[in-house]
Amino acid sequence: MNQATIVAALKNQRIETPSWGYGNSGTRFKTFPAAGAARTVWEKLEDAAEVHRLTGIAPSVALHIPWDKPDDWAALSSFAVQHNIQIGAINPNVFQDDAYKLGSIAHPDSSVREKAVKHMLECVEVMKITDSRDLSLWFADGTNYVGQDDFRARKRRVRHSLERVYETLPENSRMLLEYKFFEPAFYFTDLNDWGVALNHCQALGDKAQVLVDLGHHAQAVNIEAIVAFLLDEGKLGGFHFNARRYADDDLIVGTTNPLELFCIYAELVSAERSSDTTLSSHAKAVAYMIDQSHNIEPKVEAMLQSVLNCQEAYAKALHIDFEALQAAQEAGDVLEAHRTLMDAFKTDVRPLLETVRAEMGVPSNPIQAHRQSGYLEKVAEARGTAVGGGGFPT
Repeated sequence: MNQATIVAALKNQRIETPSWGYGNSGTRFKTFPAAGAARTVWEKLEDAAEVHRLTGIAPSVALHIPWDKPDDWAALSSFAVQHNIQIGAINPNVFQDDAYKLGSIAHPDSSVREKAVKHMLECVEVMKITDSRDLSLWFADGTNYVGQDDFRARKRRVRHSLERVYETLPENSRMLLEYKFFEPAFYFTDLNDWGVALNHCQALGDKAQVLVDLGHHAQAVNIEAIVAFLLDEGKLGGFHFNARRYADDDLIVGTTNPLELFCIYAELVSAERSSDTTLSSHAKAVAYMIDQSHNIEPKVEAMLQSVLNCQEAYAKALHIDFEALQAAQEAGDVLEAHRTLMDAFKTDVRPLLETVRAEMGVPSNPIQAHRQSGYLEKVAEARGTAVGGGGFPT
């Protein structure tokens, strides 16, 4: 890939940040309040706008309902436009209400399932108001004990509930179905792996696709292989970028395993460049989203680091010599194929990224620019230190 093509691709890169990553959140043991952490959806949008201003590639912010539900959606949409950002994926919350103690859409009580479905239908209406493309679904449903519930009955309840929501999706929108192999239910989780999510999405239709959360896998799982399979099936809808030391969303993407992030982007770039126009078109529609809870890090700086890590991994993947890689693979030259991929991974793309940022009119060093801007000090003085704020319980 020539330099001009790489630069153009980097300028077109898009990473969505999550509203909940800007507020105070906690581990299972403690919430450490941060001065200036966003307390309201309005302040979350301000912080997201700051990240986009410094990077130029984070123009949208995902919302979590009801955490981010305003009194006036039109006013919030206007506020976003004024801050040069857009409303992104809409995420329903069907795991924090007391009614969901035994699950939401898999619950044995039909009235609880109805409550969950109604909330998701409400979120579909929010999508229409905000012109959001993606309804992003994650469920905490599962069981803790042998014999607690009927597996097949739960599968049918999940499918029926998803079908009801799917039927209401607007044109050109999608249902992104996330999975997690365990927790908070420790015996059985209803959407426990990518195969289960894929099966439901295939049954639902073209607008249902799988969402891959990097944190929701066991340590030995090869996520890039999952990505490749879902791409080839036309069912990869998007990502929640984070890291999986906790098997959850609490570490910045690319910090503990940058090679894995690079390999994931390698699969995506390869698909984008495919001569198969259907595959290429599908790869270009994948949603790239951060899903992180920054518990001890400064919120805006942590989000900046997340976006920049994705930018660097993408830049390296764009340097892969795919022709040489394919030739080595077809020849069975194991080590040459490996070296070809690793050559791109070892490429120092920092000078290139500085050039790209200069051409985009954003700071060449966004972290340094943020630290020198006084933004954190300004919002800390204006907002103070809130005990809660991210939507999470304190």
